[in-house]
Amino acid sequence: MTIEHNHETSKRRPINLTISQDVISEAKKLSLNTSKAAEYGILEAIKQEKEKLWLKKNRAAVEAHNNRVEKNGTYIKPVWIEE
Repeated sequence: MTIEHNHETSKRRPINLTISQDVISEAKKLSLNTSKAAEYGILEAIKQEKEKLWLKKNRAAVEAHNNRVEKNGTYIKPVWIEE
């Protein structure tokens, strides 16, 4: 699952964040763009939450598929599985 996001064309707006002073100091030492780093972290959190919600929503289908494969095998035998 990927999140399409373009820093260059996205409309931006300022917000206030509370971040550990140690984290900010280290980021400044490394000349990191803290806005982009924070945005990346938020995007990753969004991705993880969406994945978690997808798995929860589709748990029954995934389990049914796994049970079918366990019982009957795959439709096509992968070439890397030895006989």
